[in-house]
Amino acid sequence: MKILTFSSLFPNDRQPSHGIFVENRLRQLLDYAPELRAQVIAPVPWFPSRNPRFGSYAQFAGVASRETRRGIDVWHPRYPVIPKVGMQITPWLMYRFVRAAVRRLRDSFDFDLIDAHYFYPDGVAAMWLAREFDRPFTVTGRGTDLNLIPQFSGPRAKIKQVADRAAHMMTVAAALKNYLTELGVAEERVTVLRNGVDLAFFSPVADRAAARASLGFGDRPTLLSVGHLIERKGHHLVIEAMRDLDDMDLLIAGDGPELASLRQLVEQWSLHGRVSFAGRLSQEALRRHYQAADALILASSREGWANVLLESMACGTPVVATPVDGTPEVVAGREAGRLTADRSGGAIVSAVRDLFADRASRDATRRYAEQFGWDATSAGQLSIFERAIAARH
Repeated sequence: MKILTFSSLFPNDRQPSHGIFVENRLRQLLDYAPELRAQVIAPVPWFPSRNPRFGSYAQFAGVASRETRRGIDVWHPRYPVIPKVGMQITPWLMYRFVRAAVRRLRDSFDFDLIDAHYFYPDGVAAMWLAREFDRPFTVTGRGTDLNLIPQFSGPRAKIKQVADRAAHMMTVAAALKNYLTELGVAEERVTVLRNGVDLAFFSPVADRAAARASLGFGDRPTLLSVGHLIERKGHHLVIEAMRDLDDMDLLIAGDGPELASLRQLVEQWSLHGRVSFAGRLSQEALRRHYQAADALILASSREGWANVLLESMACGTPVVATPVDGTPEVVAGREAGRLTADRSGGAIVSAVRDLFADRASRDATRRYAEQFGWDATSAGQLSIFERAIAARH
């Protein structure tokens, strides 16, 4: 069986953490089913300059046209993007500028199925590619492609077309499946296949005291807030909560456009001695922080299936998270952590206090995470792919 994974959410040599959840799922599937072969088409926006002042667009400009990641061949064809005004036309531009790369790849890798990630624009482009190359396609919903983008009439119509024509659909949380059924999709055409966590990589450390010392953590409890520095991730609410959590410290890991405003909040509330910024961390560095921290806080307004929650718990560190979309499916026991009552600084304070007043052991948190291995998800994917390919013949 030959699978073409299609997703603009895939890591590259310049952005090794970009969409790493798609790479992780594919890598786990290939480990589970060695007889399966896969290559990746991961389109990146075209941009003329690598000057750092252009931020993420400059990073895209420096991405290699082809690379091998952990033994998987990855192609990065360029497609034009019109910032802010191009939402309606992006799927067509992606399809139009990627099809030549798919044709070249097919000469040496005659794939049986296209496996797309993200309904819009990727799923729409994959739908058109599947029609052109006469192959079935599947698509996985991961978050904002189902809980936000369908609010716009044009994309919603295209997402419905994808749902009508896909061989099968997957979502990473039951809450995301509900968005599809609300669009009129039959329940039996959507399978929930949650993301797992690499339990070998994300694991507790034997000497936490040494781990904390190596990161410069003090004697006070240390909280983490991890994610892109944008409003949706809620770092500003965690900083607000720190005004009342005056016996704790906070480290924020990530980069993004809100960095300056978040630093201003820290200064405004005189928290500079207790709130610090680590920037974007590699997976190895992030693991060390999970292992050393006392709790992870995730204050998102939307989340499909937040991998950081499982990663933290696998390292023995409990979480506090807002009860949005798939998050209650992840944090479903007190040994995992706490859900906040709502998305506010005060609710974060209450949940953190409750967690620290009656927290489970780190071993119990790790055992909770161990139910989220990858085998069931990989088996589910393999079965879906086999049925989709068989139905074509």
